[in-house]
This record gives sequence, structure tokens and C-alpha cells, in this order.
Amino acid sequence: MIEESGVGMNSLAICEDDGYVSEKLEEMAKCYIKSKGLHTCIQTFATGKVLMREAKTFDVLLLDLKLPDINGVEVAKKFSGRTQIIFVTAYKDYALEAFEVGAVHYLLKPVAKEQLFLALDRAREQLAQTGHKKTLVIMKNGVLERILINDITYCEVYGHRLCIHTVDGCYEYLGTLDVLDGQLDGQFFRCHRSFLVNMAHTLTVDKGTAILDNGEKVLVSRRRQQEFMQALLRFLKDEVTKWER
Repeated sequence: MIEESGVGMNSLAICEDDGYVSEKLEEMAKCYIKSKGLHTCIQTFATGKVLMREAKTFDVLLLDLKLPDINGVEVAKKFSGRTQIIFVTAYKDYALEAFEVGAVHYLLKPVAKEQLFLALDRAREQLAQTGHKKTLVIMKNGVLERILINDITYCEVYGHRLCIHTVDGCYEYLGTLDVLDGQLDGQFFRCHRSFLVNMAHTLTVDKGTAILDNGEKVLVSRRRQQEFMQALLRFLKDEVTKWER
């Protein structure tokens, strides 16, 4: 069963090693929050590794692409699917990498106030759409459990047991992939009789396997490879179109 719950922009993180840039971003973000009448908590981080040690996630993350201790793309992978990521960078040649980790926008330094406001508007639009955060409700050992749809990377079946793989771990319970396929939305593709894959977490297809953004590989049956590639291209095209609006 799918459930939805409303989510607002309650938290915003800034990860930027340049103190001056970080202060300017925080100043502009506060101006945006005040202009929209929001109640948003802002936290700033000077390094990616410190941010990654945070146990909680954030609604929106302003993230420098080139950090001194770790690549911003690696930081983004931890939050991808649960956080609206806006890359802030001096480099214009990494838009594809940013897109692959689900970034909602890509801003070049120096960032103008109007640009940041537009990016934050887009992030809030995404929070309103995906952020009515859809959850999959499953029954496991007599207990109801809720799983965020966007956190699911792929699903597999063996015997009569289903295993839902997520960014945080796996959930196993009795069920069929046919029933689960009917419950999930169009971002999932039945790439094999034993696997459902989330195209939002799929980077590419290589030699009959789907390569996911966490490095895992999911088998794609030979007869479904062409259809899967077409579905993935349509999905990616739709995502690019959202960026260009």
C-alpha cells in the first residue's frame, strides 16, 4: 500500500569550505526564507566529511562540488533521494555528474540572489511533489513498516520472499513481485522476472546489468534490455526537462 505525507522546507544545509561564500549563501538563504514566510533551520558545514557524519537528513542542501576533503558528488550520494540538492560551484563542466545524483539545480559562482531564489523555488516545488513523501507500507512479521519510495534502489524476489533494497538497508517479507510491481509507480521498471529497479537510482546499463548510483548491479534480462534502455532514456529526458523549466 502507498501512503503520502506532507513535507515542508524545514531544514537547509550549506556545505562550503570558503567562509566568505558560505556566509553570503547563508545571508541570501535567510533573505529567501523571510520573503516566503518560512520557518527553516539553517546549518553550515565547512567540510563534506563533517556533513556526512550528520545522522539526520535535510530538506535542501546547498553543496560545493569541489571540497578539499571529498568530492561533492560523493557527499550528494548519501543524501540523494531524500534531500533536494543544489550544487554551487565554480566549474561548469560537471552538470551531468550533478544530474546523475539527482541534483535539482546547478549554480555557478558567484551566485546571484535571483539565481539562488529560483533554485530554492525549484527545490520547494520538488518537495511539494516528491516531498508529499510517498511511502510503501508492508507487513513484516505482523508489524507494519513504512519505506520511502525514493529510497528504494531495487527489489528482488527469491522463492516466496521479497527483498526491498534501500539506501539504508534491506526489508524482507513474504510476497510476490507482481503485486509489488502494481503498487510502485512509473519510476520502477521490471527488468527481469526476479528484479524491479528504480530508474531514479540507475546510472546506466552495461552488458546486461543496470548500474546503480551506489555501485550495485542488477541483472536485466536479454529480452527486456532494449525496452529498459528506452524507458530509462525517457525517464532521464523527463528529468532534464524539469531542470530546463
